[in-house]
Amino acid sequence: MQPETNVDTQEIIALEQKYVVQTYKRPPFVIERGDGCTLYDSDGHAYIDLVAGIAVNALGHGDRGVLGAIMSQASKLIHVSNLYHSEPQARLAGRLCQLSFADKAYFCNSGAEATEGAFKFARAWAKAKGEPDRVEIVAFTNAFHGRTFAALAATDREKYQAPFRPLLPGVRFAKFNDLDSAEQAIGDKTCAVIVEPVQGEGGIHVASDEFLAGLRRLCDRRGALLIFDEVQCGLGRTGALWAHQHCGVIPDMMTLAKPLGGGLPIGAVLVTQSVADAIHPGDHGTTFGGNALICAVAQAVLDRISEPEFLTAVSEKGAYLMERLHEMNSPHVLEIRGRGLMVGLELDMEANKIVQAGYGKGLILVNAGDKVLRMVPPLIISRQEIDITVERLTAILAEL
Repeated sequence: MQPETNVDTQEIIALEQKYVVQTYKRPPFVIERGDGCTLYDSDGHAYIDLVAGIAVNALGHGDRGVLGAIMSQASKLIHVSNLYHSEPQARLAGRLCQLSFADKAYFCNSGAEATEGAFKFARAWAKAKGEPDRVEIVAFTNAFHGRTFAALAATDREKYQAPFRPLLPGVRFAKFNDLDSAEQAIGDKTCAVIVEPVQGEGGIHVASDEFLAGLRRLCDRRGALLIFDEVQCGLGRTGALWAHQHCGVIPDMMTLAKPLGGGLPIGAVLVTQSVADAIHPGDHGTTFGGNALICAVAQAVLDRISEPEFLTAVSEKGAYLMERLHEMNSPHVLEIRGRGLMVGLELDMEANKIVQAGYGKGLILVNAGDKVLRMVPPLIISRQEIDITVERLTAILAEL
């Protein structure tokens, strides 16, 4: 029995359509609450959540550690701005640096803001070296780095870019997983190369170890910085704390966001000391970045995800999910790819058809491009929930 609700579904949908700018096309139900890997709508229907707030709710819904951190910190201090010191920000920065290659951390509010910050830091670094003309960014086909102007300029999507041109100049694109293409694009004016170790929105494409190692060599040879965008693939999603750890390549900067705040908005740019030395007071800023409440929650999330046993479980469940998906043997599935609990199914049809059908089967799914079905469930998903998911997905594919 689900608890009774006082939410009028149609009233909420009507209010949203009347008063909210229509930048999203939402399904005809209202999500009211969540528990673990299950979401419930206002009419009492339950869904297994394979989206996790777009790879955000790594610990699922209603995690006790997250809720405890919220209540504990909210009772003491929520926000004072970056004009003052606060303990949660300092401790989170220290923990992130201790667990990564980085020497310093910069906090913001989203992945797109992290991209913007990384680009500014790269240009400042180049100028500090006495190379003011080194201003270009190299990104890759199928990349997604955000929707703000600089981030959008590095996002290889015509439908996203076209309505908002002109965008930030000085961004060049090379072919993903193609070192020859990258070598042609990275030149004397390149200040930074940005790449996702596993592409998310672009269709769940895994960068090869050779490609990432080659980018490191090219950046070193040409005097450019290497930025890893781990907004979606980082923080345990692939079974390692950082997605680049699978190949052993070390970046100069890394952008983080989605899962770090456990559902609250936070972004971060992790940098080496060389980059940090080029940034001075007043060069960049944010009112809400490093907010005391969110940083306290992020510490709890980071501590949980970084546990070796937790990461091992993600790897094992990711392998199990891939195994079960391959067992479907559906003619509609052309390829299954990914790493850990970040999986994409290339289909012979529009992925949105599967997404829509999933609602009727109690599945919350999302696409990654027109014909790729993306699975990024909470990292706490159980094998039983994976089994149920595959059974329901098999039925959907058979019906279609």
